[in-house]
Amino acid sequence: MSWTRGSRFTAHHKENMQRIEKNFAGRKLIIETGRMAKQAAGSCLVQYGETMVLASVTVSPNESQLSFFPLLVEYRDKAYAAGKIPGGFIKREGRPHDSEILKARIIDRSIRPLFPEGFKNEVQVFIYVISADQENDADVMALVAASFALNVSKIPFMGPIAAVRVGRAQEKWLLNPTFQQLPYSEMDIVVAGSNDSIMMVEGSALETSEADVLEAITVGHRGIKELIGFQEEMLAKSRADKMPWKKAEIPSNVSARVAELGKSKINEALNQADKHTRIEAVEKVKADVKTQCLSEFPDNSKDIGGLVEDIEYNALRSQVLDTGKRVDGRATTEVRAISIDTTVLPRAHGSALFTRGQTQALVAITLGTANDVQRLDSIDEKGETTKSFMLHYNFPPFSTGEVRPMRGTSRREIGHGNLAERALQGVLPAFEEFPYTIRIVSDVLESNGSSSMASVCGGALALMDGGVPIRSAVAGVAMGLIKEGSKYAVLTDILGTEDHLGDMDFKVAGTETGITAIQMDIKIQGLDLGIVKEALAQAREGRLHILGEMKKALAAPRSDLSAYAPRIVTLMISPEKIGDLIGPKGKTIRGIQDETGAELTVDDTGLVTIAAVGGEAMERAREMIRALTAEPIIGDTYEGTVKSTTAFGAFVEIMPGTEGLVHISELKHGRTEKTEDVVKKGDRVRVKLLERDERGRLRLSMKALEAKPEGDSSSAPRSEDAGSPFAGEGDASSEAGSEGGSDEGRSGGRSRRPPRSRASRGEGNGGGGRSAE
Repeated sequence: MSWTRGSRFTAHHKENMQRIEKNFAGRKLIIETGRMAKQAAGSCLVQYGETMVLASVTVSPNESQLSFFPLLVEYRDKAYAAGKIPGGFIKREGRPHDSEILKARIIDRSIRPLFPEGFKNEVQVFIYVISADQENDADVMALVAASFALNVSKIPFMGPIAAVRVGRAQEKWLLNPTFQQLPYSEMDIVVAGSNDSIMMVEGSALETSEADVLEAITVGHRGIKELIGFQEEMLAKSRADKMPWKKAEIPSNVSARVAELGKSKINEALNQADKHTRIEAVEKVKADVKTQCLSEFPDNSKDIGGLVEDIEYNALRSQVLDTGKRVDGRATTEVRAISIDTTVLPRAHGSALFTRGQTQALVAITLGTANDVQRLDSIDEKGETTKSFMLHYNFPPFSTGEVRPMRGTSRREIGHGNLAERALQGVLPAFEEFPYTIRIVSDVLESNGSSSMASVCGGALALMDGGVPIRSAVAGVAMGLIKEGSKYAVLTDILGTEDHLGDMDFKVAGTETGITAIQMDIKIQGLDLGIVKEALAQAREGRLHILGEMKKALAAPRSDLSAYAPRIVTLMISPEKIGDLIGPKGKTIRGIQDETGAELTVDDTGLVTIAAVGGEAMERAREMIRALTAEPIIGDTYEGTVKSTTAFGAFVEIMPGTEGLVHISELKHGRTEKTEDVVKKGDRVRVKLLERDERGRLRLSMKALEAKPEGDSSSAPRSEDAGSPFAGEGDASSEAGSEGGSDEGRSGGRSRRPPRSRASRGEGNGGGGRSAE
């Protein structure tokens, strides 16, 4: 059977394919396997609306020698999915965009804890978005596809799991809101989980309460269970046998000897207050234990290395659970000491140095104009979109005392920067109120736990230091978890060691009012909502403490911008005047910019944005624009230049490109035989605007500004010119043209140009409309 538009599949495909079609959140959901990518260990096609994702998974037959589980997740948008051709010269997809990396991280963090402990065969998960309907986001369905592909394959995986996006608008919960609904939603939270627990949470909100975030997770979990039910219905018919593998067994006498030599010493080494002193002490204990054990068990070098790591893992966890004391001496709810400096960079538009314990972030802001927005091309949008708020996070190796090569921005840096960006985005002023493009850069100078949350705190302080009128300060804190059976402890402001050896990294950012961003990753097989609720409440107490310390350093945004920041004002002109402002091939607008040093942009509504460093340049540019684009007012007096003379009067330019006629009868009181007896081409004259006719032509008068001589009764027009002051204009126009008059016509007509588009709207002195413009 040959393919035709609208056909489903051939008879051959029918024999090998499993397919289920359901309704989920008001849209059609299709899960299918056995038609595409059949040489992979497992594959799955998921269609939601007309958005389609293909997931394929593969596994190496050999065990990796790496010390960690080698899982690779790749997520790729295909331009053809939205009927687009990639931009640039190469015209093909290349390095993944930030949005693709962020979606790959969501899938990775959700599925990684569900591979069995000790399984070390390399696994790769590839996600292709092959159809995009520009209504439904593919990311949550991609996790459903990955889950099913792993479960239908021979790869050991403790699934299935699923993910949903949760929003809320007008007090109603939205499951998998469309791109069109999201701008009206007060939150955008992705929740991933299994039937009985939560695996991952990530999202942003508009200062939403902890109770509402918990309810969003609960709503999401109900949707997750429904999606898992769909998968299980298909897996009952198509689940494959799992590949044989065996976790390495360690001889009991080796385990006992390592514990005997290292347990007491590692406890002492772990409880050093300073990070580097602690690391050195721990590493010395490990090295000593390895050396001694290798001399006794030379054939078990690999086992000994893993057992030594387990000593540190178990010692830290037991100490917290048994005594409530952490390795740096803090209680479970205690935040490390905080120090803050602002205006640390004299030429940056705003800056802050935020230090919490041994984590330090240097954060700077730059204010730019609408020309500095980031331009984005996505398969989720029909056209190009712009982004006027950006936060870039950098994590150099010296921040942890390491030596390693710098090979571009890592996935971790992109993820942490995105989290901090979303945390701050909700408190920024609207673009109409503050029309600046804002870029924040966070350079992590020291790291010992939660540098992304330090970037949030430093970012809020830098914005306030720069005079950006943010609604409220934002702080962030990272929560940890130690859990053994039913016994657990939630930790506030975790150290790097507690992150590495613990079971959860739960980051919560927000204001005094509520949460603005959240991200939860776990390393165990799920988390019940009771622990999530407790962690949220404890995080709020930590956040409020940090906000209090920030308020001591800088309580509110500064009243003025940096002297080195551009000042931005906006003004409205008539859309009919846009062509006058731009001029032939942009000559006029470029001339104003060159003369004043200001930067000008104009959109198709007539909104002109002026940006300049220094008020004098701005005022000069504003006056030049007003002179070019002002509308003549009936009854006002103008000083203009005579552009041409005719038998029936003179054409005078009262504004750049705007001319009107002074009829010969309006040149002076008394009879005038010849126009040139009163004015000549090039003369500067004062005129009064008497009227504008139905065709927009201007009638001017010179004599209206002069006192009428006593006894003068000769102001009537000559009989041959009686009637309209524009009588005979058709003939006169060509005559005026022959004398070098304006080629735009004699009555104030305008050459029209296509409108110029711009993202900003409204009027005001400032900037910042945010990310989803």
